[in-house]
Amino acid sequence: MKQLVANYWNSFSFVGLVFATLLFSASVTPSLLPRHYAVQGLLSGLSLAIGYGVGMAGLWFYLFLELPELAQPRQRIAKRIIVALVAVIIVTFLWQMTAWQNSVRVLMEMPQLETAYPIRVVGIAAVFGAILVGMGRLFGRCVVFVSQKLQRFVPPRIAHAIGFALVAFVALLLTNDVVVKRLLDSADQAFLRIDKIVDDDLDQPQDSVLTGSEASLVSWESIGRQGKIFLGKGPTQQEIAEFHGRDVQRPIRVYVGMRTKATMHERARLALEELKRVGGFEKSVLIVATPTGTGWLDPSAVDTVEYLHRGDTAIVSMQYSYLPSWITILVDPQRSIRSATILFEEVYGYWKTLPPESRPRLYLHGLSLGSLGSEVSADLYTIFEDPIDGAVWSGPPFPSKNWNHIVANRNEGTPVWLPEFRDQRLVRFTTQKNALKSGAPWGPIRAVYLQHASDPMIWFSPDLAWSSPAWLQEPRGPDVSPDLRWYPVLTFLQIACDLPMATAVPLGYGHNYAPSSYIDAWIAVTEPEHWTEQKTDDLKALFKKRETPKP
Repeated sequence: MKQLVANYWNSFSFVGLVFATLLFSASVTPSLLPRHYAVQGLLSGLSLAIGYGVGMAGLWFYLFLELPELAQPRQRIAKRIIVALVAVIIVTFLWQMTAWQNSVRVLMEMPQLETAYPIRVVGIAAVFGAILVGMGRLFGRCVVFVSQKLQRFVPPRIAHAIGFALVAFVALLLTNDVVVKRLLDSADQAFLRIDKIVDDDLDQPQDSVLTGSEASLVSWESIGRQGKIFLGKGPTQQEIAEFHGRDVQRPIRVYVGMRTKATMHERARLALEELKRVGGFEKSVLIVATPTGTGWLDPSAVDTVEYLHRGDTAIVSMQYSYLPSWITILVDPQRSIRSATILFEEVYGYWKTLPPESRPRLYLHGLSLGSLGSEVSADLYTIFEDPIDGAVWSGPPFPSKNWNHIVANRNEGTPVWLPEFRDQRLVRFTTQKNALKSGAPWGPIRAVYLQHASDPMIWFSPDLAWSSPAWLQEPRGPDVSPDLRWYPVLTFLQIACDLPMATAVPLGYGHNYAPSSYIDAWIAVTEPEHWTEQKTDDLKALFKKRETPKP
């Protein structure tokens, strides 16, 4: 038995194990968000397997070039020195693992971890890493098998190359057509079922003025779960009156679900007709809001603006997906752009025919994937003669075209997580702390980007694999760990693993935007009448007391 274990252990590459250990060690360093031990274990197992593969590839290339090898005595000495150094590194990193995670949790006001965290991580990483390495070794054996068959007809090196290409092609084919497709299909079906769920406390509206009622152009049954929540759980006229005292109205909300009509154009036209039916164009403030991938509209954003304007608001939105933003952005990132543009053009086309002195002020809003679509929905050439009034965009994901252009051309000396753009008359940025009161007076259009330095949806990028990001330069954002360092490939994996967990943190961090930040943004963009600093404090206190639901 001992001999079998020894033979199995000796079958592994020493160089591969060294690289596997080094990447495993680096994987436990902090990233933007704190990680559950299961997530960290899977990430570390993946890093371990990648490290082993990198080591094996490097060794193969070295031997392929037929470079000289160390003599056996020197090899033994070199291996002992390397083992000692690697042992020191892994022990040090494991010792620091909990402290590194807590350095992020402290910034986000989360409970600190217990000492069992590293043990759980190592256990999961070892199992998952072993499975992945085993799959890699199986791949290698298949390459050798095919290569040996081909060597009857072609030279060995050509046989190796062809064998590798053939096995890689088959593996990719199986992965894409079987594994990935089935995973996406399963996710699609799972989130479709969630979208059809109706919460027990959500009944069809009885008032004919409300969207989803019997008199509505939009049937209640065709609206997805998040749309029903948006329509049924906003602040009532009475609740707004309790804050303001008098002169309040009932806010108007219009939402069209994916199942309401077959195409985006049909849904957008229906949304416009419903908006006209319920009197949306008779309000003072009209917001075209693009939801997240699941169809969710953040109550922190929409409820606050309704309070700020005493209910004299109308918000119209249209669902384009029921998958989470981080999946939709990988599968079809253009979907939110198409939906946002089509809805805006329908609403704007009617709005600009109304008398300027009596029509509502027109604004845009979007969070996450909604921001990606919303920020490009109002094409400059479309609105040039009759511009909209402004926008509030939060958590703009990394492919956002306009956001990327503005950040790349920010004023010199301003950090990427809180940039300043030109004289700030058109667009401003803010974070947890209000940064909207600086700069020149606002121009005719006011746009605000609300972003967190710890939001992986914003800061993830493919070039993290080979380039250190600007958001790690000093000064860092207030919610980014000082222990976070950039490592090639590894930081890319770490931030990628943060994406699904982006909302699993307290309000005001990651991809969770707090009502207080939205209040500051909406005040700057919409300038509510007769508003005071005291009212701002009171409204923030009101929203701080209540529970803000997550998607």
